[in-house]
Amino acid sequence: MSEETYGAGFFRDWMTAAAAAVDREADRLTELDSAIGDADHGANLKRGFAAVTGVLEKEPPATPGAVLVTAGRQLISTVGGASGPLYGTLLRRTGKALGDAERVSRAGLAEALTAGVAAVAQLGGAQAGDKTMLDALLPGAEALGTSFAAAREAAEAGARATVPLRARKGRASYLGERSVGHQDPGATSSALLLAALAEVAG
Repeated sequence: MSEETYGAGFFRDWMTAAAAAVDREADRLTELDSAIGDADHGANLKRGFAAVTGVLEKEPPATPGAVLVTAGRQLISTVGGASGPLYGTLLRRTGKALGDAERVSRAGLAEALTAGVAAVAQLGGAQAGDKTMLDALLPGAEALGTSFAAAREAAEAGARATVPLRARKGRASYLGERSVGHQDPGATSSALLLAALAEVAG
């Protein structure tokens, strides 16, 4: 049995599904962010992903890598705050790791996403347990090696696990102990991204 592969259309569908999920959950993301951040995470990402779907519809890139690089670039130029550069870096680095291949396997995507997550860690200077998007992305990327559904579940569990943590990076870290007891908005939106991927993969 040969492993299933995915083309540019699948990756465009992923970004569209991610935009829909962010749109649907924007208020909840902003609510989480108002507890420990600047209360703009939902609105910023909603604007950013809407811009991503717009640019992908206008000039659809021909390869999976190009779809993600284009999406990442768009997020960096559209989204303010820290989430634009972080999400933009995640998608761009993942796209670059996929190279010019016309189709990619799930294993290939898992490897590329791991490279993208590493770039985010480097940019933000964060690691697992710091109560950031990495708490969802690291387990999610690792579980993608098993299945799309496993990646979604691992990312969602990772996001929930940020509740008791004290933030050590980002805006929330200024709150010290008061950051405990709140789910991290970045980890929550990262889990939405991987849930959208699992949804499109069916």
